Amino acid sequence: MSAIETRLKELGITLPDAPVIKANPALVPGVAAGGLFFCQGTLGHTNGDFPYLGKVGDKVTVEEAYQSARLCAINHLAQAKAVLKDLDRIVRVVQLVVYVNGAPGFERAPYVSNGASDLFVEVFGPERAAMARASLSVPDLIYTAPVETLCTFEITPA
Repeated sequence: MSAIETRLKELGITLPDAPVIKANPALVPGVAAGGLFFCQGTLGHTNGDFPYLGKVGDKVTVEEAYQSARLCAINHLAQAKAVLKDLDRIVRVVQLVVYVNGAPGFERAPYVSNGASDLFVEVFGPERAAMARASLSVPDLIYTAPVETLCTFEITPA
């Protein structure tokens, strides 16, 4: 078991199956290129089960959206595991982009984004999880998901 998987076990986190889009075979969980691993955008679900749906600030609270963002980060680790096979190849989190399905006037997207950022700090530690991040409130997301994230990891060669 890799050091990262050991850490996940200590945190009580079991990785779900990597989310995949079945509509197009060209869409994969992620792509490794030039020392980076680019994760596919993902939503806050576990194997298709969405614990939260709706706009943040309306049907979904900031706290629930934080948990949804946390699930997104877990899904990014599942994507990396599916493609890289070894999570210890992850050197650090490089970038995290968080889209929050906010109700009109919603301005707390960074608080929601902390769900994903905090998970990465728990798993990798503050130095390896020091990342560039964008938090955006958007008018809609697919399936009325409250959060969607994109993530890029620096990786070691295979």
